[in-house]
Amino acid sequence: MSITVELTYDMAKTIGARRFEVEGASTVKDVVRLARERFGEHAADFERLTRVAAVAVNGVVIAHRHGMGTPVLDGDTVVFLKPAAGG
Repeated sequence: MSITVELTYDMAKTIGARRFEVEGASTVKDVVRLARERFGEHAADFERLTRVAAVAVNGVVIAHRHGMGTPVLDGDTVVFLKPAAGG
């Protein structure tokens, strides 16, 4: 099962990848774990950056679903979004 992961500009700049695939994930939590493992020496950077990013599955923020327990399916796209506010 292949899940596409897209990172924020800041994450991509630090880690060196903008988009990649992970295999074997059934939840967003699995996607985060597999991505962290993938980046080895940058795992700590990835962990730090994911704490300040919102996460969406196929365009829906996971806070509106089941949080990190949100299921993912083959072909889904998980996007890390930089939170922004305006006024």
